[in-house]
Amino acid sequence: MSARSRNTAAKREAYAPVFAALGDETRLALIATLSTGQPRSIAQLTEGTDLTRQAVTKHLRVLENASLVRSVKTGRESLFEFDPTPLRSVRDYADMVSQQWDDALGRLKAFVER
Repeated sequence: MSARSRNTAAKREAYAPVFAALGDETRLALIATLSTGQPRSIAQLTEGTDLTRQAVTKHLRVLENASLVRSVKTGRESLFEFDPTPLRSVRDYADMVSQQWDDALGRLKAFVER
């Protein structure tokens, strides 16, 4: 395997937890809530939903493991905040894959038109 292939495979492996974390409707809703920029407690994130605190905590841990959310201890309470950095990296990766597809389709078009 070439160095470039290993690098691409390593990137895919690094991005997989982000894609997996975002593959759940509840976690997407938590990200949407936290993306306003205001750190929130589990109680605040549970408020107005049918979720238990335990369920919200479980989803926050998945998001935290994917580095999409971080917790900040404030007294006895943990506040959670969104970190967009992994999404920027995934967007760059998706742009690269998109460019590869565009290139492949361009080659196919040129071949068909010959």
